[in-house]
Amino acid sequence: MSFMAAAKVFACPFVFVALFSMVASDPDLLQDLCVANKAAGIKVNGFPCKDEANVTEADFFYSGLANPGVINNSVGSVATGANVEKISGLNTLGVSLARIDYAPGGLNPPHTHPRATEIIFVLDGELDVGFITTSNKLISKSVKKGDVFVFPRGLVHFQKNNGDKSASVIAGFNSQLPGTQSIAATLFTSTPAVPDNVLTKTFQIGTKEVDKIKNKLAPKKT
Repeated sequence: MSFMAAAKVFACPFVFVALFSMVASDPDLLQDLCVANKAAGIKVNGFPCKDEANVTEADFFYSGLANPGVINNSVGSVATGANVEKISGLNTLGVSLARIDYAPGGLNPPHTHPRATEIIFVLDGELDVGFITTSNKLISKSVKKGDVFVFPRGLVHFQKNNGDKSASVIAGFNSQLPGTQSIAATLFTSTPAVPDNVLTKTFQIGTKEVDKIKNKLAPKKT
């Protein structure tokens, strides 16, 4: 084999890796900003850009995380998002925040973020937090004010306030809209409903137990 032929063979795997990396990652921005035009009525991966002449500082500002959220549910926690739905200027920037508040004994139930890794900073209180790997290993720790903890993208995770005082965290995400799927709510309150025989087989329970869980998790009628 000639030197040139050998070089081509040797280079092929590296070319493939480079091309795969280009396909697998988000593209770089092609402009300084792309403020979301939510009224455009166009469906794209994200939002189309507002005319830059109409962009103002309000597109990049949000004060909704300054105060604790109102907790009005049975699990004892509430999340307030600061994502592209609240801050139009986040469109295409690949970042967002949330504030999560917990009543004493409150739980942010097991859930996933399919589009983002999450990192939390504890503002107040103490929490037991954890995530489960795909090999079914629980990684957990007790965290307190000033601590930071990371939940890898897509893995089921939770936070529980086991104290007798309220707690709160600021969460950061590497997505403008990370998405949230609560495991229990996803399985028991979807529309259309997951068939009962799937739930009974999965959890090894009867249809009466399925109905009880559905009734408890059903959104409250206003």
